[in-house]
Amino acid sequence: MKSILSVVDQLNWGIVIILCATLGLAPFSPPHIVEKLSMLIKGNLIKPLDWFDLLLHSIPWILLILKIVASVIRGK
Repeated sequence: MKSILSVVDQLNWGIVIILCATLGLAPFSPPHIVEKLSMLIKGNLIKPLDWFDLLLHSIPWILLILKIVASVIRGK
């Protein structure tokens, strides 16, 4: 886990935020990630393409969360 956080810590904040704003939210009305998460909660996420979409659109958000965690750990 420590090696993953060190790699994520080296990513530029601006790039991670741009990824979240573009790939993480595209298409913008409604954001695709919101649609896929609601499908997951309702149990309607059954097609492999839907799972791939969820993974693809959630990667920027996962990177952002890991970057925040790495920043907090480094700060302590």
